[in-house]
Amino acid sequence: MADVRIGLVGSGYMALTYAEAIAKYVKGARLGAIAGGRRAPVLAAEYGVEAVPEVESLIRRSDIDAVVLATPDQFHHEETLQAAAAHKHVLVEKPMAPAVAQCNEMIAACQSAGVNLAVVKTERYRDLTLRVKKLIEEDAIGQVSMLRTGSFFPDTVRKELLSSRLWYADPRSGGLFLSMASHNADFLLWLIGSAAKRVYAQMQTYSAIDPPRMSTMANIAFENGVMADMWISTEIPAPGFPESEFCFQIVGRKGIIDFDAYTHLDLGAEGQWKRDFTPPQFDYLKNPKSPVRLEPHVRVVQEFVSSVQENRPPEVGGEAGRAAVEICEACVISARTGNSVTLPLS
Repeated sequence: MADVRIGLVGSGYMALTYAEAIAKYVKGARLGAIAGGRRAPVLAAEYGVEAVPEVESLIRRSDIDAVVLATPDQFHHEETLQAAAAHKHVLVEKPMAPAVAQCNEMIAACQSAGVNLAVVKTERYRDLTLRVKKLIEEDAIGQVSMLRTGSFFPDTVRKELLSSRLWYADPRSGGLFLSMASHNADFLLWLIGSAAKRVYAQMQTYSAIDPPRMSTMANIAFENGVMADMWISTEIPAPGFPESEFCFQIVGRKGIIDFDAYTHLDLGAEGQWKRDFTPPQFDYLKNPKSPVRLEPHVRVVQEFVSSVQENRPPEVGGEAGRAAVEICEACVISARTGNSVTLPLS
């Protein structure tokens, strides 16, 4: 079976992640060229491929079968439409786009062109989170009734992110909130296995900074009766909460689960807690090429490549990406209006 020739759009931290994954770990794929961002020539030279001056030129190349979009979210819509028009398969970083309307157009364009549209959702592909899903499917805690998810970051992390990712301040972007909350929203949908039907949210910025929505508290009702809370904040004073980068508490009829995707998985059953899984640790700043860090990203790209080779829909397609964005957009609408928002959004 021929390799899928991949064009990488973007040259930042996540582009490095995908370049390393494709070059060293993903089977049936070959990195063809890189475009986008001031670091594209350096990244392309590191992996021995051509740096293309313009993104559109890369997308139109006849020696490219698919593109990985590792660009800020406000560019995903236009880049996906360009790729679909050129009949290229698309793997787009989360969040899929800043708004549901853009997600709808991306889905329609790829369907019309007959190409795959996949969305990066790495939290579905970690060993720890896969273990959580298996425990629920095996009825280890009984029927799930309530969940709570949080991502809490201290002020120092917020300042670092806002200074290194300037596109968060772009009004066309979903900002830091959407970048973070799209993970949590997708994981809720994946674990619960039901669509969200109603969202009520409050959003504030308590710090003396310009970007909005630095702290969010939302309540989400699902069609199958499950209730969930989502708390996202980058305004936690030092030292911050321990083990809280991507944390969940899941309540079932006969047991409970507590986990953070990067530190621990605890199972509460038969009246006591036990440590069910401890993931290996890595430093994502000092060692971005760590095989431990790369593993879920490799799995995401591998699944996308396999879907192209096998001529089938990807596991995490445009509809899943849209569903996460929809919850996040509903949070923004609810906070602005003071009312709960009924889904789906038009």
